[in-house]
Amino acid sequence: MRIPALAIATSLALASFHAHAQNAPTVSEGPLRAHLSFLADDLLEGRGTGQRGGDLAVRYLETQAAVIGLKPLAGGGYRMPVKIEGTKLLANSFVRFQNAAGKQITPLNGSEIVFGTAGGKTDISIDAPLVFVGYGAIAPEEKWDDYKGIDMKGKILVMMVNDPQPTAEEPNRFAGKAYTYYGRWLYKFEEAVRQGAAGALLIHTTPSASYPWSVPANGFSHERFHLAGSGNAIEGWLQEEVARSLFAAGGFDLDALRAQAEQRDFRPVDLKLNVHAEIHSAIRQIEQFNVAGIVPGSDPKLKQQAVVYSAHWDHLGMDEGVSKEDGHDHIWNGAIDNASGSAALLAMAAEAVKHPAKRTQVFLWPAAEEQGLLGSAAYVRNPAWPLNQTTADLNLDSMNFVGRTIDMGVAGAERSSLYEAAGKVARKMGLKLAPTIPDLSGAYFRADHFNFAKAGVPAFNVGSAVFSGDGHFEFEHDQEHSSARMVSFKKDYHQTSDEYHPSWDLSGMVQQAQFTLNLGYAVGNAAEMQSWKAGDAFGKVKR
Repeated sequence: MRIPALAIATSLALASFHAHAQNAPTVSEGPLRAHLSFLADDLLEGRGTGQRGGDLAVRYLETQAAVIGLKPLAGGGYRMPVKIEGTKLLANSFVRFQNAAGKQITPLNGSEIVFGTAGGKTDISIDAPLVFVGYGAIAPEEKWDDYKGIDMKGKILVMMVNDPQPTAEEPNRFAGKAYTYYGRWLYKFEEAVRQGAAGALLIHTTPSASYPWSVPANGFSHERFHLAGSGNAIEGWLQEEVARSLFAAGGFDLDALRAQAEQRDFRPVDLKLNVHAEIHSAIRQIEQFNVAGIVPGSDPKLKQQAVVYSAHWDHLGMDEGVSKEDGHDHIWNGAIDNASGSAALLAMAAEAVKHPAKRTQVFLWPAAEEQGLLGSAAYVRNPAWPLNQTTADLNLDSMNFVGRTIDMGVAGAERSSLYEAAGKVARKMGLKLAPTIPDLSGAYFRADHFNFAKAGVPAFNVGSAVFSGDGHFEFEHDQEHSSARMVSFKKDYHQTSDEYHPSWDLSGMVQQAQFTLNLGYAVGNAAEMQSWKAGDAFGKVKR
């Protein structure tokens, strides 16, 4: 029988396609699930910073990196040291405010004020004036400066969380209704350090912070971590009503000063209050480790450049002060946040070593993300791969565990050429990109990719919007049920109930990992390095 030439050509084309597909890097569910179930097991005790479980996680990751065939990146090994300082406030600490008439106000620690030190000293005594600095922001691109060049050395700053709000005349100032980094508590504390202040206190409201008082209260009630030598002598939060009483004691109206702080001509206000603080802390020096390995590039010219894939290995650990026999769960397993991302990176790396891209591929597991993105901050300060030769960072954090989708969240990618690259990858996979919507909770600034962005490297968190409430997945099957399970994860977020379940449908997680790996190859093989969109603030950073 004679076979038509068109049929022969079609068969050859299909055979070529299937052969290529078989040779392409393909993420498998089996290894991903195995890594996830182990990293989230009670045996690893929640992978806490400064705890035994964290050490076990690092040992597992570096062992698996070697088994997979990743090449060591840093000094002949997979570990990159991160020097961290742990601080626990002692019970005899207090903060007292006094006005000119001698009236004293001593807020209750935990319920009315939370505070601690990041200054590295076990015993600190402070006497300093209290100064209101509005939003505490210096944003040249917005022509905004809350400090106006006034010397803040030796003063304690009190400021609002979030950004200056949009107006009818300037609906897009500070990204309109979205959050910018200037609104984040981390930025506020960092700017206080740059100003030479004695410390900083933030006024808490649930709408401005996007979380209730219990979040900072819980955070300050436990050991806090920071990179050594990087913080304020005192930093903390004030309940709004306490702040209102303090302002009144100095003769000021909080709401009136808030209104003034919405204007560009706002100047710092001396609140006529003296702050006396006695801060006593237990401090320990901790060495944690980022874990990193590479797949060297195949192109002699482009192999000097790299694409980074990242996913933090840590979670909240376990409450070491609770007896195992009391019947209560004392381990924060962090199965989704972020054993899922760590496991996905291992599964992706296993495929990448078989299929080098033109550029080098760096697989990075940062430490201490839950403590303020500390591991990734340490990495960009002393990168194992030059930042000016790093084309992008693709981060994974809290992945999809409820089934396949027809779209992919790429919140933050629109800031750079990564958005167009992601769109092309999505189309090839039969997907679409989830719509870009305002970042109302500052999600872009709350994961490890952000430290790369601050250092000028195009970066975003792949699928980032799912758990923050700033985006969605459209599921292939049973949209209502899958979406409900996604929403239900919010009650497990940062709780001991974030545990691995063998019944989970990980097809969507595999899909998300595959999309990320495909995008990594797209930018790893591209003719040019990735770049920020014109006018984006991060594009102005010299790296």
